Parts: sequence; C-alpha cells; structure tokens
Amino acid sequence: MSYDKELAAAKKAATLAAHLCQKVQKALLQSDVHSKSDKSPVTVANYGSQALVSLTLERELPSQQFSLVAEEDSGDLREESGQDTLRRITDLVNDTIANEGPHSFSILTIDDVLKAIDSGKSEGGSIGRHWVLDPIDGTKGFVRGDQYAIALALLDEGKVVLGVLACPNLPLATIGHNEQHSSSNEVGCLFFAKVGDGTYLQALDGSTQTKVNVSAVDNPEEASFFESYEAAHSSHDLSSTIAEKLGVKAPPVRIDSQAKYGALSRGDGAIYLNFPHKISVRTLYFSLTLLFYFDFSMLE
Repeated sequence: MSYDKELAAAKKAATLAAHLCQKVQKALLQSDVHSKSDKSPVTVANYGSQALVSLTLERELPSQQFSLVAEEDSGDLREESGQDTLRRITDLVNDTIANEGPHSFSILTIDDVLKAIDSGKSEGGSIGRHWVLDPIDGTKGFVRGDQYAIALALLDEGKVVLGVLACPNLPLATIGHNEQHSSSNEVGCLFFAKVGDGTYLQALDGSTQTKVNVSAVDNPEEASFFESYEAAHSSHDLSSTIAEKLGVKAPPVRIDSQAKYGALSRGDGAIYLNFPHKISVRTLYFSLTLLFYFDFSMLE
C-alpha cells in the first residue's frame, strides 16, 4: 500500500496547524496562556492545532474510518471560564482556513470546533488505522518563543507507516556547528516520511523539497551533539561528561521538542544525549559500556 493520499492529507493538516501556531506565537498575549487541570501550560494554539488536524484529516480522507489519538480534550473549554478562550480558538481556526485560499470548509461554529477537538479521544489499538497527534510538542518552548513541533503519525495494524513533523521555527539552513555553511535565514520546516520511501524535508511554504540523510560523521571530535533545552528534562552535567569522554569538541546544541529529531535526520548533529535525572543503575551501566566501546574502538 502506498499511503500517498494519507501522506498528502497529513502534510496539509500539519501545515495548517503550523500556520495557526505561528500566528499565535507571533502575537502571544498573556490571556492566550492557560493552565489545564493538571497545571501544565497550554495555549489556544494547542486546541486550535488539534482542531485543524482533525478537521483536515476527516475532510481529506472521507471514505476512511477516522480514529485520532491526541493530547487535548474540550473539557476545560466547555466550562463558563473557558468561553472566551473557545471563541478565540474558533476565530483562529476560521481565519487560518480562510487564509489558505480556495477550500471546501464552510465557516465553523463553536460546536464544530469542540467536536473536532474531541475527535482526538480515540484509544487507538493494534487493529485498524489510528492517527496519533501531539498538537504542540514543546509547549514551554512555544510560550518562550523558541522551538516547538506539530507531530503527526499514522499507525496501520499497530505499525507506523508514515509521519509528519512540522517545525515552524526551525531554520531551513542547518543549525549547530554546521550553520555557517548556509546563509539562508528562512525558517519553517516540514519533515515527512512513509514506510519504504525515506525522509524528506520541505519548506513550510512548499517552495522546496529535498531528501535528507543523517550525519555521516564517524569521528567524535568532528561531531556535535544535541540535548534538551530544559535542564529539568535531562542531566546536562552527565551529557557533558559523556561528550568529553567521547572526545566531542563542539559545544552542545540545546533545542526544544521533537524539532531536534528533524534537525538530526538531516545531519545537523551526529549524537543526541538524553539522561533523566533519576537514572537507573541499568541505564548507567549501559551508558558506561558504550563509553568503553568508543574508547577502545578509537584505539584500534
């Protein structure tokens, strides 16, 4: 099965969501940032992104049974305290659709948007097809004005068959120690792949498309490594120690969200290090084993 129609729909959905997110981040208002019941930060962009992805996939693939596993639900928005936020989300979704030119969407009502958000309540499973979405991966980075991503994948009978990663703030030029090789200041990347066909990078505006490959660097001294921006997510001290043992000379590239995976897929860096603060003895043993392997292999 080629999954061409599904990939085209996923690219369109992620692109629309990215455009909405760009609009919100550009003019981020304090009133746009809220707290869900679990106290994690969430913005109108999370809800708007999920609604757009859901609406687009259902509209582009009308003959397929639709199942979406996603992060948000409309519970807080249905409360009286969420009505202003809900109206803003609805306006943003309609504005984003209207700005895309000719389309088959009619003006969406508040109920349409609530239904689209709640379409992400599927429990998934190993039978049938299920879309999986993170409407904004890296919310803290989004709120801060840095990197974030819209991550969308399709599972068919329990296997991942395609994926799309929209990174609205990621430069088209390489980042990290290779960034001097390009003078491009353009931002906005769309990475996409389907089973058996490799990974491609497309400008978010659709103007360019290239096949990408991971770094071919095999000398640690020439490699750069990525790690999470948030020190709370990973031990920067341990990463630094491991990088030093490996002989890595370049400073770390700290980047939010799954945007780091897109950058790594095109060879911007060669290594990604992520160590939880409460690291298990087994994980530490495995890490030290890797260090010994690299140390001895460099002596051969």
